[in-house]
Amino acid sequence: MKNAPLYFARLGAISYIVWALLHFIAALSVYRLGQTMPGTMAQARVFQDAWNLACFSISAIGVALTMNWRNDGYGYWINLAIIGVADIGFIAFVLIPGYLPIWPGLAGTLLWIVGLLLTSAARLKPIPPQQT
Repeated sequence: MKNAPLYFARLGAISYIVWALLHFIAALSVYRLGQTMPGTMAQARVFQDAWNLACFSISAIGVALTMNWRNDGYGYWINLAIIGVADIGFIAFVLIPGYLPIWPGLAGTLLWIVGLLLTSAARLKPIPPQQT
């Protein structure tokens, strides 16, 4: 299939976008949790966590739409880093200790893995640059 790399890249980008939308919802939930806390350093850190989730999401969507969609090599590595950093911390500090059930807790991680597999498949045979 001639356009298989682009097809895989776009499916991977869509997976990253869904990952980001899920994390916008998580950011809102974390923010609402912070609103229930007394005004202490702990509340400020929870608000910072909500901010970080929203920023990870915005960044992931931006890279997915502008770079992963075109099977750009830099975009591949940027979203691998952005989403990887966000999800590894979540796995280590939330899922493994058991603060959230494995399901639906793994939903975001599965979207990350699917996106990573698809964008990796797309990078196996990159699209040649267009001739002018």
